[in-house]
Amino acid sequence: MSQALIAIPLLSVLILNLPFRGLMKRAAFWLALVLFISQICLIIFAPADVWSRSLGVFGTFLKFDLTVDTLASVMLLCIGIVLFISLLVANSLLTDAEQKFNFTNLLLIILCGMNGVVMATDIFSLFVFMEITSVVSFILVAFKRNSEGFEAAFKYVILSGIATVAMLSAIALILLVSGGTSFQQVQAALSTSPHNFLIMFAIGIFICGLFVKGGLMPFHAWLPDAHSAAHSAVSILLSGVQIKVLGAYVLLRLITSVFSYTNSITQILMVVGLISIIFGALSALGQNDFKRMLAYSSVSNMGYIVLGFGCGTALAIGGAIFHLFNHAVFKSLLFVNAAAVESRTGTRDMDKMGGLAQRMPLTGLTSVLGSLSAAGIPPLAGFWSKLIIVIALWVAGFRAYAVMAVVGSIITLAYLLSMQRRVFFGKIAEGFKEIKEADFGLILPAVILAAIIVGVGLIFPFVSRLPQF
Repeated sequence: MSQALIAIPLLSVLILNLPFRGLMKRAAFWLALVLFISQICLIIFAPADVWSRSLGVFGTFLKFDLTVDTLASVMLLCIGIVLFISLLVANSLLTDAEQKFNFTNLLLIILCGMNGVVMATDIFSLFVFMEITSVVSFILVAFKRNSEGFEAAFKYVILSGIATVAMLSAIALILLVSGGTSFQQVQAALSTSPHNFLIMFAIGIFICGLFVKGGLMPFHAWLPDAHSAAHSAVSILLSGVQIKVLGAYVLLRLITSVFSYTNSITQILMVVGLISIIFGALSALGQNDFKRMLAYSSVSNMGYIVLGFGCGTALAIGGAIFHLFNHAVFKSLLFVNAAAVESRTGTRDMDKMGGLAQRMPLTGLTSVLGSLSAAGIPPLAGFWSKLIIVIALWVAGFRAYAVMAVVGSIITLAYLLSMQRRVFFGKIAEGFKEIKEADFGLILPAVILAAIIVGVGLIFPFVSRLPQF
């Protein structure tokens, strides 16, 4: 069945670009919608053994070694949710039928790429799917075809290209030492010669490439421009799931399945994670552009995920994976809110706004929920994942890191409260007294994501077993 998660989106793109283009344009949105909802339902409701089954012709022609475990399931669920939300937002904001059709095709291709990244068990196959995702991301950043988008896309493709060269060089060195690129072969080579200089060098440059792809400080230069300049539906995709698939997920997958934890890897992950948390939050604090602030917030929250991974205990990794899911939800929600505000006001400058909650109450309410979850305020979902990471750091003896993680959350609360005050509260700004609530196509995604934040936050204490102290 795992082959179908790659083959069906690819086959759908081929079908949509066959003759009868007018019919295909009308069908594209609904086909993509069904695929995204099906992936969500499959992850939630399908029995575990379904992934080991071959699905007819797909099992015959797709020879990739694929696997779906708990970590992969979480990522596949995030991919399905975020692409579903991105599709709804694009359908609401894009007015040209050709643009909607092209955007849907790109979403289906990136679905294929990200699903492949998540399920691959071979480093070279993993790299190929990562590059498919990166190329489509570059096109999506420039989708608006304006100077701001082209500049951001250029920065992204340059830095991503450097990361690609580094990672491909690392794969070549790994192949030279191990004689293969499957996770098992590389792990076996590492176990027999763990201090081999070539292997250590390869691991180092591969991890640096992942830091670039994931937008972690100080490798983040492309991310604020790409997130703020891109179409709002693309910003949701990039921040909600793309940087996690290409950065955090691959990092954890390779460390746990191939490279293993060493003192050097632990120190690098924790330092980079902490730098991203603090300096990402401080950078967000000084922004006037709504979407640019959210972009730096993503850098900071990626730091929490990497910090949890770096700690390396079961509790810390569990908290990091939980935060990965939570961030996909609340950051997608905040970008939906930003899209709603921009669609009504025509600006992203928060200093020109004010009092919008009076005219856009649902957008204002869901924005408050997303902000509080991002800041780690109970009982919302983001609180629990941050709490688990902090507890895990404290128990593992990384108490200074735990304290700084709490400080980062306080700074997060500060800039998100500042955003709420400048955008939604206070006296309504001149020129915005007659605006209306956002379209249904933007309200529905916001309500769905807000419901997940509240529901997960309320249910989590009853279905989990946190350690007692």
